[in-house]
Amino acid sequence: MNAQTEALQLQGAAGVIEALRDHPEGTPRGVAVISHPHPLFGGSMTNKVVQTLARAFVQHGWTAVRYNFRGVGASAGTHDEGRGEADDLLQVIAQVAPEGPLALAGFSFGAFVTSHGAARLQPDRLPEQLVLVGTAASRFEVAPVSAELKPRTLVVHGETDDVVPLASVLDWARPQSLPVTVVPGVGHFFHGQLPLLKNIVLHHLHAAH
Repeated sequence: MNAQTEALQLQGAAGVIEALRDHPEGTPRGVAVISHPHPLFGGSMTNKVVQTLARAFVQHGWTAVRYNFRGVGASAGTHDEGRGEADDLLQVIAQVAPEGPLALAGFSFGAFVTSHGAARLQPDRLPEQLVLVGTAASRFEVAPVSAELKPRTLVVHGETDDVVPLASVLDWARPQSLPVTVVPGVGHFFHGQLPLLKNIVLHHLHAAH
């Protein structure tokens, strides 16, 4: 991604977890851990939406850590339908951000995993930011966002998403009174609109700071 990208080998319950850490200029605000889309459909930490989320956090002064779920790339293990992947997320957090300000972000399946990671961290640790993009609410049981975390949460979805229908995300968000930022005319992978996605995330981070 840039000259400040560092390759990491972390340890998870299933073995090695492959990761990349992107450093901002100056003293970091904290560490953002970003989870990728579905491993069985080509998802990895080099996904363009995941890279876009990392760029947004780095531009706002955060250290961004992307990692491959078990069974992807050089990460050991096999796909575990989200259960083991949530364990992977917590293992990554324990090693790259054991203390200090933490942000969590995820795309698609990664947003589902991130929702459960955030729920399992609380009440002991409340993330500073939660960013969920293309949240896979039609395919998985996405965890609700706690009342304390709602003011720090950004949910972004494409209007014409044909992988995860917008209606399913609204059905998940509605009982929680959780706002959803809808990008008109955009599909699941935000083709042609990644700069806009980055700006939406940056705007949220600036407003929340």
